[in-house]
Amino acid sequence: MRVFALLLLLPLAAGFVSNSNFVGRPVQVANVDTSSSLQMISHRKGFNKLGKPADQRKALLRALTTEVIRHGRIKTTLVRARAVRKHVDHMIQLGKRGDLHARRQAMAWMYDKDLVHSLFEAAPDRYADRQGGYTRVLRTVARQGDNAKMAIIELV
Repeated sequence: MRVFALLLLLPLAAGFVSNSNFVGRPVQVANVDTSSSLQMISHRKGFNKLGKPADQRKALLRALTTEVIRHGRIKTTLVRARAVRKHVDHMIQLGKRGDLHARRQAMAWMYDKDLVHSLFEAAPDRYADRQGGYTRVLRTVARQGDNAKMAIIELV
């Protein structure tokens, strides 16, 4: 009896789910005339959470950014290297800009005040001919213990 009831409800449920591979949240876009509406999905709008809460993720990205700029090259996991690349490029862009507001923004993100001063002295000369892409991510062999994909992120 239960199987028969499920078979009756199956066509109704199929009308609600158009695609079982649906990923993303639907976005309703209303047109001027009320007869039609357009429905779009926001693909690729997220970011990598790195398996951490927001405060720990921010602290990790700040620390990795500071260390990449201090040492010029660090070894970390591939996912973390790709996540921190955006922040390192932004700090170098602020260093190239060089005004007071950019300096204060960099000091708010990086942990070392003296490192920010040295970045703002060196960045305009070192990266004057480059419009972006100040870092390079190189894949290396997997980590021995847990087989995590490892990478080296370095300044170009």
